Amino acid sequence: MQVNSEKNPKKIVVLGTGGTIAGSASSAADNIGYTAAQVGVAQLLAAVPSLTSVLQGHQLHSDQVAQIDSKDMRFDIWLALAQRVAHHLAQPQVAGLVITHGTDTLEETAYFLHVALPAKLLNAKPVVLTCAMRPASSLNPDGPQNLMDAVAVALTPGAQGVVALCAGTVHGALEVQKAHTYRLDVFTSGDTGPLAYVEEGQVRLLRNWPLAQSNKAQMTLEKIAKISVWPRVEAIMSYAGISGAVVDALLRQAPDTAPLRGLVVAGTGNGTLHVELEAALHRAVQAGVRVVRSTRCANGRVLSVPNAEFADSKGLSPVKARIALMLELMGG
Repeated sequence: MQVNSEKNPKKIVVLGTGGTIAGSASSAADNIGYTAAQVGVAQLLAAVPSLTSVLQGHQLHSDQVAQIDSKDMRFDIWLALAQRVAHHLAQPQVAGLVITHGTDTLEETAYFLHVALPAKLLNAKPVVLTCAMRPASSLNPDGPQNLMDAVAVALTPGAQGVVALCAGTVHGALEVQKAHTYRLDVFTSGDTGPLAYVEEGQVRLLRNWPLAQSNKAQMTLEKIAKISVWPRVEAIMSYAGISGAVVDALLRQAPDTAPLRGLVVAGTGNGTLHVELEAALHRAVQAGVRVVRSTRCANGRVLSVPNAEFADSKGLSPVKARIALMLELMGG
């Protein structure tokens, strides 16, 4: 898909948040002993001169929103990032956005942006999160190619919604999930399958671009910004030999800790729960805590029965179901 930049020059904005893609190690041969978030996004882009061939005359602008290891992602950074994304998407000259991010929580950030940003913005332009599994200091870093592919996706005519790009594969925000600890092709879309592939700078679309849903009851960025303390929602897992002690401990409010408002439990199989854990979750519900069942399985979704006591996650992974429940609780 070629872009005619002479007739319609546009701008691609790259927002930096840190991560391995901006990481650095003392040795170029070290791909695991690095420190994340050491290189600024402007420096990352300057180190990829081949971006000019992808841009084909379009402008490139960078904006450093945060500089952290994504394992340490915080709610205030999510809000600041979403606000910057909304600002840039609203600019007529901006064709799309790229966000550099660590792989550890990329799927959570992608989902938050998907549900928190205005649908009218997301359904008009793409937001592409990209990353790396090797630091910028690596002898053979994967970040530069991911950046080039992400820009190609952002410039693709008709592209829209929040997506993730890694190792030539495009995933939708709803489905993307980190599935490996080390390899470069680190993400999966489960049994849904990937959204597209990027091959030599060309996007081969496999299914429709993500469509953000407009919901009047949905929490807007303006409403979220007014909430000083986000609802406390924790995620736990069901496993052999578990007791209810974890749930009971969470119900006991520690000093200087917000009260527990919700629990997402990653059940076995089809969201099934150990009898001891289930009894503890009953106590949590009686204490006013919302409980949502997901599954610890990498593929599939919880198929609920009528009149089930605990709501299911509607196909969301445990970490995404936690975000959905937090936003729901924000809205009362």
